[in-house]
Amino acid sequence: MALATKKDVWLKVAVPVVIGLAVVAYLFVSEFDAAALARLTFDWHTCGAIALCLLFVAGRDFGLTWRFHTITDGSLTWRRALRVDLMCAFTSAITPSAVGGSAFAIFYLNREGIAVGRATVLTLTTLFLDELFFVIFCPLLVLLMPDAGLFGEGSNPVMAGIQTVFWLVYAGIVIWTAILFVGILLKPLWTHRMLLALFSLRWLRRWRGNIERMTDNMLATSDWVKGRSRRWWLKVFGATTVSWASRYLVVNALFAGFVPTASALLVFGRQFIVWVVLMVSPTPGGSGISEWLFTTYYGDLIGDMSMVLIIAMVWRLLTYYLYLVTGVCLAPSYFTSKNTKK
Repeated sequence: MALATKKDVWLKVAVPVVIGLAVVAYLFVSEFDAAALARLTFDWHTCGAIALCLLFVAGRDFGLTWRFHTITDGSLTWRRALRVDLMCAFTSAITPSAVGGSAFAIFYLNREGIAVGRATVLTLTTLFLDELFFVIFCPLLVLLMPDAGLFGEGSNPVMAGIQTVFWLVYAGIVIWTAILFVGILLKPLWTHRMLLALFSLRWLRRWRGNIERMTDNMLATSDWVKGRSRRWWLKVFGATTVSWASRYLVVNALFAGFVPTASALLVFGRQFIVWVVLMVSPTPGGSGISEWLFTTYYGDLIGDMSMVLIIAMVWRLLTYYLYLVTGVCLAPSYFTSKNTKK
């Protein structure tokens, strides 16, 4: 990984901020009614909801820090594991969602003293755990809530589009998780040979090098996880669940404070949909798209577009801009150190 200058870091931060603020400014100019501010009440109930939001933000970081600490068998102290978590969140905020922070976790783990080979294995394991969470919990949400609840009623073309994108992305997640499951836990050597044979075909040969590296990493990960106990798997998957559930519950806490009449289960379920759809966002950290998607997707639960915009802004401040600021403070120690190797 090439060294990054302070100018590089600031440029990567500026791009998503400008995109996000431009979309927010447009939404506020076209939809916001200043009278909505007068309807806001900050009583003990509202303050308690905001405190709950902060608790869930901390829960998101606690879950991932716990996972990094556990998955490295304590090689990362809690403090260093938190630093890796925050840097992964920062990278996710300044790169397109398809890249995400996990792609850079190898670098951050290595900077914290984990050998590159082991860091690669650990990163692939965390990736598998994240994908497994989505595969398991999606059917549960569908069983608990009908499509009319998750995607709105009627023939709204925007909701229909969100539904289509969600199921396409989820299908991709299922396929990718199945490959990881078979390649890491079930039949690693068979998967290795099968994928190499497949990508030896003329029209797929150009990607064979990348597939070979990926399957080599899967074999190494398989060797590493073979001796792991059931208790270890429960801990790391439990930490994954705590992190993702806390991320979703931030919005539940906001609704509890500002729109208490909304269904808590429906609010939670729609957050699941939002995060899956944002996995294919072409903008850094989902900038612009996140704000638009939130206001469009939750508008029917609130009714007041001005209130939707206020909640959307608070949501992005807590789940996005907070990590941008934190990452800017931490990034120099990772990217501009004299000891960082290319």
